[in-house]
Amino acid sequence: MTMKVTFVSGMVVLSIAVWLLTLAPQSLHSAEARTPVLVELFTSEGCSSCPPADRFLTELDGQPIQGAEMIVLSEHVDYWNHIGWKDPYSARLYSERQSAYAKNFGLDSVYTPQMVVDGASELVGNNSGQANKAFRKALGIPKIPVHLSSISADGSNALHAHLQAGALEASLGSRGAEVYVAVALNRAESQVSAGENAGHRLAHVSVVKSLTKVGVLKPGQVLTQDVQLKLEPGSDLRDLRLIAFVQEPKQGRVLGATSVLVRAR
Repeated sequence: MTMKVTFVSGMVVLSIAVWLLTLAPQSLHSAEARTPVLVELFTSEGCSSCPPADRFLTELDGQPIQGAEMIVLSEHVDYWNHIGWKDPYSARLYSERQSAYAKNFGLDSVYTPQMVVDGASELVGNNSGQANKAFRKALGIPKIPVHLSSISADGSNALHAHLQAGALEASLGSRGAEVYVAVALNRAESQVSAGENAGHRLAHVSVVKSLTKVGVLKPGQVLTQDVQLKLEPGSDLRDLRLIAFVQEPKQGRVLGATSVLVRAR
């Protein structure tokens, strides 16, 4: 079932208390000679047509596209929560982000499952044929380099990382670009007991728990900065990944992206 709703807005604030740790970032996938492609899936555990799209996103996370480094984000919207099952990974922030995309794409309303590729193409999330067309288009567009390093956690309930983004050429983003860092669960599962997916155990990959704008990249300049990210209490540091990406303002084109695993030593 596909559901359409009016635009919504809001923000989510996440926090965590963690012990003093030193973490070793690992490249999520070897990205040698590959072009990063950011794939966002707007989904919900309350939507019966979403599980096939969730499985497709997991397949993409396995890097099946030659020449592409698929950087995937599972963003769970909250507008399905009223029909019997509250998605534990949902937040209004992701509904708001999807609404901004809907406006950019000229859509009457939002829907699930929706896949957005590099901020430039949108499609039904389990339509592999349309997705492949969007991936081919994304692979033909130059990207700027983005890197995350020096990841650590401390007792102040924060995860720290060093972020670098390459020079933004005027041809890629004459208005400048926004820089985001997402904290995501590497894997997640739920036993759904109500709603359209009642009785099913659902699995997800790269489930976004927070999405933070950390800076602005101006034309002709590079960005180098340390970032601090709040996480939820009880987060398993062995099951997190960080995703950084550079995007034109107001959910425009994605100009560069990277993803790393967070590993405790």
